[in-house]
Amino acid sequence: MSQPAESPLVGVGEIVAATRRSAGLIRRTPMLPLDVPASEKAGPTERRPDLLLKAEHLQLLGSFKVRGAFNAVASLPEEVRARGVITFSSGNHGKAVAHAAALHGVKATVVMPDTAPAVKIDGVRALGATVELVPPERRDIHPYELAARSGAQVVHPFDARDVIAGQGTLGLEILQQAPDLSAVLVPVSGGGLISGVAVAIKTLRPDVRVIGVEPELAADAAVSLRTGERAVWPTEDVYRTRADGLRATSLGALPWEHIRRLVDDIVTVSEDDISRALRCLACHGKQVVEPSGAVAPAALLFGSFVPPAGAGPVVAVVSGGNVDPAVVSSVLATPL
Repeated sequence: MSQPAESPLVGVGEIVAATRRSAGLIRRTPMLPLDVPASEKAGPTERRPDLLLKAEHLQLLGSFKVRGAFNAVASLPEEVRARGVITFSSGNHGKAVAHAAALHGVKATVVMPDTAPAVKIDGVRALGATVELVPPERRDIHPYELAARSGAQVVHPFDARDVIAGQGTLGLEILQQAPDLSAVLVPVSGGGLISGVAVAIKTLRPDVRVIGVEPELAADAAVSLRTGERAVWPTEDVYRTRADGLRATSLGALPWEHIRRLVDDIVTVSEDDISRALRCLACHGKQVVEPSGAVAPAALLFGSFVPPAGAGPVVAVVSGGNVDPAVVSSVLATPL
């Protein structure tokens, strides 16, 4: 029996086109060094490479998601946009689609889990989108039911070429800002971000390692890469992690094709590591981020990812900063 044909990957030309399409409409976020005292790191004691934070928590709307959402909405034909757009999100992608839709005068509906942080729900509504709250297990189903009734276009958070290409603009920026990097650490949920970043980096700098990072409590992508089969985790399992932006139950089909062919490894971090990374970023980096944004730096800080001795700088993508004030308060109240 013949094997099914592999899906074509997003090309770097699509990412360049997305960069041009979004010029002047998204931010070129800074690359920030993070210097943490050795006494507060875990793992091997040899000198670590420099850790650079790609500060997407300082992106427009506080998350990298605007890159993919803007490219996806801008790429839709006018007659499709006229029917409106629908998406599903724990918060950041919903805000990004709401913003992109508003720029184009398009009606947007965002389906969110009723467990989403209030700060994210309020943020989506403030941008003019209609929010529909559903139980977590209905979040990925309800949008398609709405679309079938209304004719609106679903903008998938990660399993779409235009979204992946938009996220890939981040990879191009990383190469421009840190040309001597040895590895990039990218948080993984549905896989759209790491797919776009991997295309950009592996096309232009195949020697640079692309490493995904997940919470231990939502490690479906790590299991997928290890077994070679796309894993699906129960909703109740992935919702145990405090990293609410990384609670996808499985990789998207198209991101999985990118990950299995381009990504070098996926490592996991514990909930304690995420909490310690939040404190390090706040106290030593003076950066307040959401738990999902702390996952990638946690991998280098606390030993999940150990680069070879003498390696060049490691870039960690800090994916978002839309954090509940109560989380900030609890982080700052806990001693390092």
